[in-house]
Amino acid sequence: MTAVAELMDYAEVVERFDPVLGLEVHVELSTNTKMFCGCENVFGGEPNTHTCPTCLGLPGSLPVVNGKAVESAIRIGLALNCEIAEWCRFARKNYFYPDMPKNFQTSQYDEPIAFNGYLDVTLDDGEIVRVEIERAHMEEDTGKSLHVGGATGRIHGAEHSLLDYNRAGVPLIEIVTKTIEGTGERAPEVARAYVSALRDLLKALDVSDVRMDQGSLRCDANVSLMAKGATEFGTRTETKNVNSLRSVERAVRYEMTRQAAILAGGGSIKQETRHFQEADGSTASGRTKETAEDYRYFPEPDLVPIAPSREWVEELRGTLPEMPAVRRKRIQQEWQLSDAELRDLLNLGAVDLIAATVDAGATPAEARAWWVATLAQEANTREVELDALPITPAQVAEIIALVNSGELTNKLAKQVATGVLDGEGSPREVVEKRGFKVVNDDSALLAAIDEALAAQPDIAGKIRDGKVAAAGAIVGSVMKATKGQADAKRVRELIIERVGS
Repeated sequence: MTAVAELMDYAEVVERFDPVLGLEVHVELSTNTKMFCGCENVFGGEPNTHTCPTCLGLPGSLPVVNGKAVESAIRIGLALNCEIAEWCRFARKNYFYPDMPKNFQTSQYDEPIAFNGYLDVTLDDGEIVRVEIERAHMEEDTGKSLHVGGATGRIHGAEHSLLDYNRAGVPLIEIVTKTIEGTGERAPEVARAYVSALRDLLKALDVSDVRMDQGSLRCDANVSLMAKGATEFGTRTETKNVNSLRSVERAVRYEMTRQAAILAGGGSIKQETRHFQEADGSTASGRTKETAEDYRYFPEPDLVPIAPSREWVEELRGTLPEMPAVRRKRIQQEWQLSDAELRDLLNLGAVDLIAATVDAGATPAEARAWWVATLAQEANTREVELDALPITPAQVAEIIALVNSGELTNKLAKQVATGVLDGEGSPREVVEKRGFKVVNDDSALLAAIDEALAAQPDIAGKIRDGKVAAAGAIVGSVMKATKGQADAKRVRELIIERVGS
């Protein structure tokens, strides 16, 4: 059983140490085929069904570079304000690991396609931090290992392992920051904000589905500590494959408290990879971290260098969409949001959803009300992210349109949304299946009103005496009688008319 690590109180950590971060984000590209072969690039599938001699590393097979992947890499580099190499090449990164059958990974080493960039990220309170980018290089993903029989799902203690090479050879872009210093107590927040901003940018570029839950966006978080006043960096650890924004923040914070406790106790930090534990937010030791020399890089002899022309690079620059930060500023003005309101929407992950709902025909106010209130509550109840709810912006806009047309009341509309979320079909199909139809026939409503007034004769007198609020009891009775399918506003109008006549 692994011993529980000693941790230092976070306030004391930032009082005694300065954190230094380095973030490496791996992005799986959404190309049709893999990086160096024609195998289909899709998530999942039966194990080892999207493979061929090339991605299995069989003798005699030769790689061919995916042109769309190169194009995506250049567009990512441009969006990150990087320089684009006039000439670059692939290298072989040699290591033995069973999920890479050819025993080397085709990557870029000392000559990446994009380098020296930056990304400005906005923290929760509006502060902007510039994160400098060291490089963005192309490589291929590895396969997956499933370790069976152990208590932790790791190789240690497992009875046997299963290998799935469907992911081997999937196009990857690895985006590596320069060292991030000076963030102090906000280091975990900066890490989360950077990965969030990067995810938004990649989504806008439409080069990846950026599904952290499926591994198409993964972050390796490098953390070290320097004692206050020190000039040399401390020894770093690398927490591998962190797959949610919240987990990135938790992993950095945990490593800071763990490393600080070790250093304060006179110990030293071991340079190693670590694994993030979702259950309790801790990290566990992995393997001793290799250096670049350990991988024995050498140029890939089976691939020619890549030399993108300046004309092509500028042509690709012209395809870049409106960048997320610029788009947010425009949306803030169009929707008339305060800085605090915009931050709340960003933190909720609702901006893109609201915008798409507006594009589908709703007003900004209507779309915002639905996503921020009704659907955010549903996401919280179902314990999923807002954008993971099984309802589309177009469907939300359709529900809003049904309310505006008078076919649904607000109360019924919420029930329709629940039906869509529960897999009952489109909004219109839910309306038909559940028999929802607003009762807007005045004669039917008047009959229900007369019945309610007869059951509560004192209410009419109160209304005639000027106590109009008393009409609420009759409205409630009518709504109950019509199973919530009456327009409450119209019912109230008819009650006042009836009593006053």
